Amino acid sequence: MPRFAANLSMMFTEVPFLDRFDAAAQAGFTAVEFLFPYEHPAEVVGERLKRNGLTQALFNLPPGDWNAGEKGFAALPSRFSDLKASLETALPYAKATGVKRLHLMAGIANRGERVAIEAFYKSVAWAAEFFAPHGIDVVIEPINARNVPGYFLNDFGFARDLIQELRLANLKLQFDIYHCQIIHGDVTMRLREMMPIIGHIQIASIPSRNEPDGEELNYPFLFEELDRLGYAGFVGCEYNPRGKTTDGLAWFKPYAGVKS
Repeated sequence: MPRFAANLSMMFTEVPFLDRFDAAAQAGFTAVEFLFPYEHPAEVVGERLKRNGLTQALFNLPPGDWNAGEKGFAALPSRFSDLKASLETALPYAKATGVKRLHLMAGIANRGERVAIEAFYKSVAWAAEFFAPHGIDVVIEPINARNVPGYFLNDFGFARDLIQELRLANLKLQFDIYHCQIIHGDVTMRLREMMPIIGHIQIASIPSRNEPDGEELNYPFLFEELDRLGYAGFVGCEYNPRGKTTDGLAWFKPYAGVKS
């Protein structure tokens, strides 16, 4: 049975960020993820996790100036020093939360430019090697061009090839089913093909990015498929609730309380 992680950047936004840990636990989640924790002290985030008996499934490395439109800088040759600094920034949060996987964002760049490809390979390898001694996986995630126009990593095949070429044991694929369906379709076959390199999965309805209880995909089938494929990682609920978060959790009731 899948182990679901509430995404606290998108769910339970009815309450302040730090209170969302309590809300997620009360709703039956045993794990959480979020985009960025950096506005709060690492020890405070860690305490909220421990208080609620939650597992930290994932969070993102610093993306640059998010409010100005930056979505990471791993594919930007001129920002390699920022990339290295971002790893140091994230490490105390990784230690405080016990997280075992971190998402490295590629940034806005042209994948047709060789310098961008070379920068991305270099950054990915550097990040994976930096976190390997700490027992932490680095994951990379293809993101569709509708949500993030110009995002460098917008193809699952490219991500797969990079991971296979670099052959780093702690480099994995973040397989967001929402993004995959928009970019490529044929989600089930891609899950079957890429399962050996998948380190994290995320979900949302398509096309609205709401609760995974309708629209284009049959999520109960996909959840069963994850079990058939032997997926033992987390499934992040990276969706925008249609209304109050707890009012839209009927889909989650059969899975509530599954231990991390």
